[in-house]
Amino acid sequence: MTLQLNGVCKRFGGVVAAADVALTVPSGTITGVIGPNGAGKTTLVNLITGMLALSDGRITLDGVELSHLPASAVGRAGVARTFQNIRLLPDNTVLDNVMLGFHRLEQASLFAAAFGLPSAARETADVRQRALALLQRFRMDAFAEHAAGGLAYGHQRRVEMMRALAGEPRVLLLDEPVAGMSDVEARELGEIFLKVAQSGVAVLVIEHNIRFVIDICSAVYVLDRGRIIASGPPESVMREPVVIEAYLGTA
Repeated sequence: MTLQLNGVCKRFGGVVAAADVALTVPSGTITGVIGPNGAGKTTLVNLITGMLALSDGRITLDGVELSHLPASAVGRAGVARTFQNIRLLPDNTVLDNVMLGFHRLEQASLFAAAFGLPSAARETADVRQRALALLQRFRMDAFAEHAAGGLAYGHQRRVEMMRALAGEPRVLLLDEPVAGMSDVEARELGEIFLKVAQSGVAVLVIEHNIRFVIDICSAVYVLDRGRIIASGPPESVMREPVVIEAYLGTA
């Protein structure tokens, strides 16, 4: 399974946010996208997930065209994401927030749910158990009944990631997943992401933490002013003069 971008472009009037972007995100590995502020990284995620319309180019998942699908259809195709700005239901429990992520897999009808029929009750119980299993996987089971809005920042990040994984995505897009976290927290999450990828998921990480990217990514693409300026194994990419110049302003 492979997510493929070919010649992807996005223009906002005269401003080019993405220009002829081509990248490949294979299953079973973690692929990184890095670049300085304003490089167009989040724009790229929004294009993949259908939150922004392409100006040109193609996006496919295993050869199936995603290019012009709305965000809801892209989600049903198996693409999930997290956001730079955490989006949780702050007054609901951590468990409730994670259970929401299973909606893509629900099979019971609205009628069954509204009238509390056995099929809906069984599905709710199953979803609860699967959500609890995710909490254990992320070492968050002790916070199951806590209000999500009362958690520390790093723990809120984990809740958002669990919710994204709940729908059993084929592709997982992580937009700055370890921003604001300590090295220890980042390392723990990195180990979890590696296991997610090893389960057959194609993982794309957008991140400013270069050490984190080098540690977990098999391949890295460097974006600058909407264009891919380098790609390849992380450590060799970071030695490229064009990459050093993009980050530091000097070759």
